[in-house]
Amino acid sequence: MQLGNYQEVPHQESREKWFRSHLLDREVELKELYEMPQQDLDLLMAETAELRSDIGNRERNLGKFCTAGYFLELARIIDKRRVES
Repeated sequence: MQLGNYQEVPHQESREKWFRSHLLDREVELKELYEMPQQDLDLLMAETAELRSDIGNRERNLGKFCTAGYFLELARIIDKRRVES
């Protein structure tokens, strides 16, 4: 796991929140998204978008469905900022 300096991570996102990514084959913490290489961020966005697109996932595992939403939205924001800078 990559250790980094999370100085720009907002306080509410520094709490432990993780998503088990099958494409990255590891658990990813929310605060890691800020320093994640673009190719990994792309895979995570694809995986979480796929999970969120199947409404049946909401009934099967609401916690994972919601967590995927957090990760997807934050990853999109970070991706957009990278493109704009």
